[in-house]
Amino acid sequence: MTYSRVAILDWSAAGKPARGKDSIWLALDGEAPENLPTRAQAETRLIALIEEALAAGERLLLGADFAFGYPQGFAATVAGGPLHLWDWLADKHADTDRNESNYRDVAARLNALFPGEGPFWGNGRKAQIPGLPRLKPALPVGLAQHRLTEAAAASPGAAPKSVWQLAGAGAVGAQTLTGLPMLARLRRRFAGTLSVWPFEEPAQITLAEVYPSMLADAVRLAAADSDLPPDAHQVRLLAQALARLDKDMRARLLDRQPLPGAALAEGWILGAGAQAQLRAALSAHLTPPRLRNDCFAMPQGVAWAPVDTALAKLRDALHPVTGQDVVRTHEAAGRVLAMPATARRSNPPRPNAAVDGYGFAHAATGSGPQRLPLARGRAAAGQPYMGRVPQGHAIRILTGAILPAGVDTVVLEEDCATDGLHLVFDGPVKPRANTRRAGEDMEAGQLALPAGHVLRAPDLALLTALGIDSVAVRKPLRVGVLSTGDELLTDPAAEAAPHQIYDANRPMLLSLAARWGHAPVDLGHMPDDPDAIRKALMRGAEQADVVLTSGGASAGDEDHVSRLLRTEGNLSSWRIAVKPGRPLALAMWHGVPVFGLPGNPVAALVCALIFARPALSLMAGSGWTEPDTFVVPAAFSKDKKAGRREYLRARLNAQGEAEVFASEGSGRISGLSWARGLVELPDDAAQIRPGALVRYIPYASFGL
Repeated sequence: MTYSRVAILDWSAAGKPARGKDSIWLALDGEAPENLPTRAQAETRLIALIEEALAAGERLLLGADFAFGYPQGFAATVAGGPLHLWDWLADKHADTDRNESNYRDVAARLNALFPGEGPFWGNGRKAQIPGLPRLKPALPVGLAQHRLTEAAAASPGAAPKSVWQLAGAGAVGAQTLTGLPMLARLRRRFAGTLSVWPFEEPAQITLAEVYPSMLADAVRLAAADSDLPPDAHQVRLLAQALARLDKDMRARLLDRQPLPGAALAEGWILGAGAQAQLRAALSAHLTPPRLRNDCFAMPQGVAWAPVDTALAKLRDALHPVTGQDVVRTHEAAGRVLAMPATARRSNPPRPNAAVDGYGFAHAATGSGPQRLPLARGRAAAGQPYMGRVPQGHAIRILTGAILPAGVDTVVLEEDCATDGLHLVFDGPVKPRANTRRAGEDMEAGQLALPAGHVLRAPDLALLTALGIDSVAVRKPLRVGVLSTGDELLTDPAAEAAPHQIYDANRPMLLSLAARWGHAPVDLGHMPDDPDAIRKALMRGAEQADVVLTSGGASAGDEDHVSRLLRTEGNLSSWRIAVKPGRPLALAMWHGVPVFGLPGNPVAALVCALIFARPALSLMAGSGWTEPDTFVVPAAFSKDKKAGRREYLRARLNAQGEAEVFASEGSGRISGLSWARGLVELPDDAAQIRPGALVRYIPYASFGL
């Protein structure tokens, strides 16, 4: 189901005409919102809006910001069903063109239909309606404080308000009692062309409950620079988000099949459980801010930068530069969450059995041998027992089965004897033994994974179990890789002259980018020709978010990369106290950062692991990554001078000691392949002998 237009209504139960904060706002397709001072004017405006859509043959999605139903059992008791309740309220509720309403009297009449004081409460300060408690009463048996959808739509740490509350801070009950009669009249007036979701299948005009507070962060930002109240931004931004959702995602939101059964009795908030997708749709048109041209400038007076100083400078200078996307959960492995993922349902959704055995009410058991009659039937995963197990009876139950009514404890099958009619086991048994409570793993509305998390296979299992079928993720960071130098050959099968070498850096760096979850962009190999290198860098600025170059980054006659970056970009040549490495060119080229890595493959890999990996991770939106290090005994000897941090190609021997490659020569590429990690030696002088403790960083800690 697709819609031509989206309108969002923010309702008010104000007792007199009002404008501005806490009044009625209406936004259409994210355009400037309208402020309607009375409910009568709002109803007239909605009628006109629907008639315009029908006349134009347009499909209109009209979202209203109040509850479309009540906790399960309420509507059935009052009128037989949720839409019958709408009609009941329309017949009883009266509202004048000056916003004078009798909704508190209606609440008192509803309370009278239930035992005790009834569910509604909240007499106003000056009102004293008989049958409407001023303070929160005990709920009638069988009614809950909240609907299931409110937990699914709530922000982490935010407790939803109850529809029974009519007065006090954040009360939402009055909006529902005044809003549903108006919607009931629209439904009667446009019968046959208007439907109410999720109680009915979508039609040309579809009414749906919405909760603009799901976009609270965006609303706060918009309101901070505006004279309009947050309510005005809420309707505009939610209308924008729904209008910008792709067709498939909007169809999934309106699909009634995945909704829990309670939704057809209580109603459901459109987008509950899909907050990340709504936020992503709202921000999909935004372009992340570019880095500043001078972001890589080192402080004055810094000639040789220690490794820790260089890393801290990079961390402070960079921020995420990637946009956002929405993908299906099962296709999201390796992607970076752009928005927090919130549980759409609890896991497990209902209390269930942790073992195969027999279930019963613990209160019916005691110490010593217990003999319980067996109820007919059984409960199994996917095959729930629909009846109630009588007190003092037991029932066969299998692992994962929902606990039937009347069951709170399970005894293990191996601890029981049965003749098919009775069950015998030794008591006492602990209450709730061998059961899992609802939400034991995670509860609906709880934060499942934070923004910035890189999704792995276990994360996909968690999100799927929580009913999250799609997630907002960062678009992959596009990493361009460019090699330069007349001496390089790109085809290893080609015959090489004595002065030529094969380009080892480009396949290595492209592979690193892919392994780290980025999108590698091969910018090729350029000879030592300034015009050719300039064209390659321009392609990089168009096709990539960041560019890695190797070679030509020093100050020699043929170091055209650094010369171009200095004259046409904004170059900061960092001399870093590191071995191997030292020169690291960092620059901005037409808004795109460029990392000029050394041309020597050993130095290029070490600099890529130590400096490029955390920087690219931060730019991709997954935060600054630091490798896990391990302290192990050395299996080598070395006298190290002070002044530079050193990284030695290393691996662990059978005794768990770090042995290093026979040569420290920067041209010995075989040492990179021989190694399984690096030994990091400190900036200060050090005398290493076998058995001394050293820091070992396995390649796996660098994501390799």
